[in-house]
This record gives sequence, structure tokens and C-alpha cells, in this order.
Amino acid sequence: MATIGEVEKLALSLSERQRAILAAQLLGSLPPVLHDDDEGMAEAGRRDAELEADPSLAISLTELDEQIRRRRS
Repeated sequence: MATIGEVEKLALSLSERQRAILAAQLLGSLPPVLHDDDEGMAEAGRRDAELEADPSLAISLTELDEQIRRRRS
């Protein structure tokens, strides 16, 4: 059986189009990182709904940076 290094060397010798096809096939063979039933996705959905209902809850990037700075100090 070929090692990962050997496979990588062979893959990198393919044309750009062939590498793109191979990459798509490999990525397609993996399970998704986030699932709809993932708690992180549910939390993101809740926060999105909150912002849609009340846009005043949003903060600017400057405010976010300031909050991060305060937490680090």
C-alpha cells in the first residue's frame, strides 16, 4: 500500500484540472464538519433570528475588538 507521501507526490504531478477533480472527490467522501442538528448551528440560527427581530442588538467591529481587548487584560 502506498504511503500518504507517495500519494501526495503522485497527486501533485497531475494537471490542475485532474487535481481539482481529485480534490472534489476526496472532499465529497468526507462527512460534513457541521450538521444541521449540530448545537453550534442551532445557536447560530437562534442568534440570527434575534438579530433579525432586533437589529439594535448588533455591535460594530470596533465594539467587538474593544470587548476582546477588555477580556484579555
